[in-house]
Amino acid sequence: MLKKLKGLITEEKGQGMTEYGLILGVIAVAVLAVIGLFGTSIENMFKDTLEKVEKPTSTES
Repeated sequence: MLKKLKGLITEEKGQGMTEYGLILGVIAVAVLAVIGLFGTSIENMFKDTLEKVEKPTSTES
């Protein structure tokens, strides 16, 4: 009985997957925070670039 209890405490099966899951969770939260903080700036940057690409340039002199 004591061996089974000790085995439950020291068992490391699945520990690696749990750690990967936690790392992915932290990365996801960080990405969401960056998007929340800089989302408007990034959106405006893309809009400005799109306007420059779509705007016809005159090469005639």
